[in-house]
Amino acid sequence: MALLWYKQEGETTYEVRQAGQSVRLYTNGVLHSQYNPDRAVTSSVWDLLTLPAFFLPASQIRRVLLLGVGGGAVLQQLRRWVNPSLMVGVELNGMHLKVARDFFALDSQQIVLYQDDAVAWLERYQGPPFDMIIDDLYGHDNGEPVRAVPLETSWCELLESHLSDDGVLVTNTVAWKELKESAFCVQQKLTERFAKAFRFVTPTCDNAVGAFFRQPVKKSVFKKQLQAIPELAKADQSGLLRYQIRVLF
Repeated sequence: MALLWYKQEGETTYEVRQAGQSVRLYTNGVLHSQYNPDRAVTSSVWDLLTLPAFFLPASQIRRVLLLGVGGGAVLQQLRRWVNPSLMVGVELNGMHLKVARDFFALDSQQIVLYQDDAVAWLERYQGPPFDMIIDDLYGHDNGEPVRAVPLETSWCELLESHLSDDGVLVTNTVAWKELKESAFCVQQKLTERFAKAFRFVTPTCDNAVGAFFRQPVKKSVFKKQLQAIPELAKADQSGLLRYQIRVLF
């Protein structure tokens, strides 16, 4: 892979590398994001974070909140396939935001980026609710990705409180065990606030993505809407879009 950009800040190393048309952001050796303008499907976890949107009509997803921007692959996918009117990204790491703007083309007027602590930002936020909230807050420990904010009751309730009445809340976990032990899945007062929940996985990584819907949704609608987008229909048929969906509740 060609090295496009390198930055050392204290004990943190940032690299932007290119493999073919794919641009990738690494922080201390951990892959945080990748983007290919010719093929937005990543065959990895970023697809899993975007796919829950297709259980809902695109017109219903007007406002999106992404906590943990990285290089912005998810925002690029949502802009390309769903086209919300507003996408807000909150990212603690200013270097990640620089990379997102300089290398991942996050320059659209519909995208607003904030450098801030996601928990503090959400605690302060008093605006309209979001139709899709994606919690992708990650750090790293000894070269391995770890969640930055545990999925405990207080955090899960804060996320849920800013979700619209017919929205979807998506969260990324390192593994299935972390998702099934999250407050979303074990706290009855939280599970009762959602009509349906699914787990998304891919054979290319160990991550388990949870998607929690306010209103009842159907897999048949998901498939129909996925097939309506030629790029995704082709990727699904060819096996490039690699995912499995399992019912949580």
